[in-house]
Amino acid sequence: MTLADTAIYFALLGELGPTLLAVTTNLNINFMRGCASGEIVADARLLKLGRRLAVGEVSIHPVGSDELIAHATVTYSIPPR
Repeated sequence: MTLADTAIYFALLGELGPTLLAVTTNLNINFMRGCASGEIVADARLLKLGRRLAVGEVSIHPVGSDELIAHATVTYSIPPR
């Protein structure tokens, strides 16, 4: 869950630049299967970037595989700019 939250935060920072006080308002994660030890990858993308809220999704999978370990949707509150 931390990986999903951090991945969306970095995607948000990539769009807005440094943004203090942007906070997670909702995180929903579905764990699809277990994962053997090794490296994992989080693919994050913003679905909507509004003035006050940003919504994104994250797919987490092992390196070199497209089999999902987890899928998350995340909503961030954006402070007034």
